[in-house]
Amino acid sequence: MPPFRAALFGDAGLSRDAEGRLLVARVAVDEIARGAGTPTFIYNADAIRSRFRVLTGALSAVPHRICYAVKANGNLAVLRVLRDLGAGADIVSVGELRRALAAGFDPATIVFSGVGKTPAELAEACDRGIDQINIESLEELAALEGLASKRTRPVRTGIRVNPSVTVNTHPFISTGTAAAKFGIPADQVVEVAARIAAHPGLVLTGLAMHLGSQLLETEPYRAGVARLADLLTAIRALSVHSIESVDIGGGLGIRYRDEATLGPEDLAGAILPVLGPLGVTVHLEPGRYLVGAAGLLLTTVLYRKHSGGKDFVVVDAGMSDLVRPSHYMAYHDIVVTQDRGRPQREVDVVGPICESGDFLALERSLPEVEQGDTIAVLGAGAYGFVMGSHYNARPRPAEVLVDGERWGVARRREGFDDLVAGETVEPLSIDD
Repeated sequence: MPPFRAALFGDAGLSRDAEGRLLVARVAVDEIARGAGTPTFIYNADAIRSRFRVLTGALSAVPHRICYAVKANGNLAVLRVLRDLGAGADIVSVGELRRALAAGFDPATIVFSGVGKTPAELAEACDRGIDQINIESLEELAALEGLASKRTRPVRTGIRVNPSVTVNTHPFISTGTAAAKFGIPADQVVEVAARIAAHPGLVLTGLAMHLGSQLLETEPYRAGVARLADLLTAIRALSVHSIESVDIGGGLGIRYRDEATLGPEDLAGAILPVLGPLGVTVHLEPGRYLVGAAGLLLTTVLYRKHSGGKDFVVVDAGMSDLVRPSHYMAYHDIVVTQDRGRPQREVDVVGPICESGDFLALERSLPEVEQGDTIAVLGAGAYGFVMGSHYNARPRPAEVLVDGERWGVARRREGFDDLVAGETVEPLSIDD
């Protein structure tokens, strides 16, 4: 096994038994294929727990809270694993708020960010009494001021700062640059803080940032927390002393192939010397780091073909299930679930969607596979199912949670009735 794949197996809690069968924890993946069908997302609860414990241990020197980014994977069973570990939740919609509450999260551990919160979403967040609503524009602040004026309890408010920090990641997941749509520009933050502090229905409780996703270097975090620390000092100089937390966002990258990842200890070493003396609780909002490596997408080989000098393996999962390869040209390692020692062949692994961009891997070396074989796409625990669609009228796949030697269906596979729920063939009412 190549060293990078051995590392991926370690991250995900994967192994092979003496017969070459792929195991998630102590469960054979082919057993899940027989019981749940394909395509199916599989999540390893123990791998999630391990990541959480390493991260919270690295931050143990300061008061802190890990608020899991629900957008990465909102499955209720996954959320419950994290809630039981003591995580809070980072949400960007009322749908995610309701998911977090359904999984048992305490509203007092939920933080609401996002540039496009509707008035109805802001109102529900206020009514639920969540820990903090992070405002991202002056007009959003005005909307929140109007809602807060009608309530007896002050609304806990944070400012998401745009720190104008450039990061080395895909441009679609870079969120902290000056030209990004996210956050309040840093040069407006002190004025906004004074406005919040002066409003009788609001209390300023935190400063926050989010630099982007799949970050592998410490320097952007150093620059970002230095900006937040300077802003906190300037706000305190206005005699505003209500800020309880500084939120550095998420973004910790994971290994998809042979990346040199940024470990939690390295992150802590970069940020804690700045944040520790401030006397605030450090909030972190990881998503991918906690669940990405813990998931895989199980799919079945439908057909093989040779065309234009290329060999294709057509499988029953496609871009409607995992869009990252098509959308970001993202690399996901792919392995056979039964290693029979067959020779390797270079193939394109493609799905059934009627788009040329529907692929899971291009020019990838895989053992020869046959119709009916199952293969596993690794690193699919984050931004997999949640970014899926019904394109080509395809029902969404099942989701399975593995916990040690046990497994169960956490979300049933959709059927045709799910596709047409809420539709009607006679939408118009005609008066005679």
